[in-house]
Amino acid sequence: MVGDSVGRAGALPGLPRLPLRWAAAGVLVVAAAMGAGVLAGPVHVPVRAVGEALLSPPFLPGRAGQDSGQLAILWSLRFPRVVLGALVGGMLATAGAAYQGVFRNPLADPYLLGAAAGAVLGATLAIAFGGGATLGGIGLVPVAAFAGAGAAVAGTYLLGRSLGDHRSPTSLILAGVAIAAFLTAVQSYVQQARSDSFRQVYSWILGRLVTAGWDGIAEVLPYAVVGLAVILAHRRLLDALAVGEEEVASLGVSPRRVRLVVVVAATLCTAAAVSAAGAIGFIGIIVPHAVRLLLGTSYRVVLPMSLLLGAAFLVLADTAARTLAAPAEVPIGVITAMVGAPFFLFVMRSTRLRES
Repeated sequence: MVGDSVGRAGALPGLPRLPLRWAAAGVLVVAAAMGAGVLAGPVHVPVRAVGEALLSPPFLPGRAGQDSGQLAILWSLRFPRVVLGALVGGMLATAGAAYQGVFRNPLADPYLLGAAAGAVLGATLAIAFGGGATLGGIGLVPVAAFAGAGAAVAGTYLLGRSLGDHRSPTSLILAGVAIAAFLTAVQSYVQQARSDSFRQVYSWILGRLVTAGWDGIAEVLPYAVVGLAVILAHRRLLDALAVGEEEVASLGVSPRRVRLVVVVAATLCTAAAVSAAGAIGFIGIIVPHAVRLLLGTSYRVVLPMSLLLGAAFLVLADTAARTLAAPAEVPIGVITAMVGAPFFLFVMRSTRLRES
């Protein structure tokens, strides 16, 4: 069983635990980022009103003297937006760290592996042809996004393996670029063929946290909980896998099974994030590597801190997107790309120097 396997992995010597002070610092960073996100917007809302709103949720009677307009803005628009941003950022960063651990490749990322392109294609097909359809009571967009992301990762893995060692950064990235380019071409064709949904799909592809309530969060939350819980439960096994497959096998666990379970969970997180917020790149590269630079390479540290700092990073990126060109909004993907592209080059250079 997975629980027994994780328990045996916990007996591995020399694996650092996440220091409590760093965990507390991560929570504070997330809280500060969400606070900044709530306060930013075209309508000024004082800090005191935010505190009063938190003490008076909609399902409780309001208090005398409170501004009902401000409460409506906070509970209908700003609180859901920052919560959704935290969920999406945490999922993308954790998925990136998980892919890097499974493939033992520092450049693995939901976007470089084609997972995001597959999720975008799947979601585009669902938007263009399915409208608001459901499948067994579940929204069709996240289901289609997961199917597309899973097919893309499998294709990247198989193509990278045919090009050479799938753990080689060069072969895996080339395979991911090829798969992503093909899927993007198909997605562009579908988008042109269904011109009636062009504006909706295009706005969504650029990446944007638009929510008019808590419905979008309720739709994404089950996928986030399942995917993140599975990844975090395998953090010790990912540490063992970093040492070698023999280390995992010595614990009575199949390395292939570990890879499959973690890849499925990371793909689920990627698909859920893309279905909720569109294509937002580079978070899976920036955040895990920043954590490694600060706290080391153990996945017992990297995964939970990537979850926290990924949440904070995307909330801050969304806040910048809403304020840099106010009252207009810059797509979040533009903000993350401006930060992520130079960081990606830095990671590539560091990887090349270590291999030489």
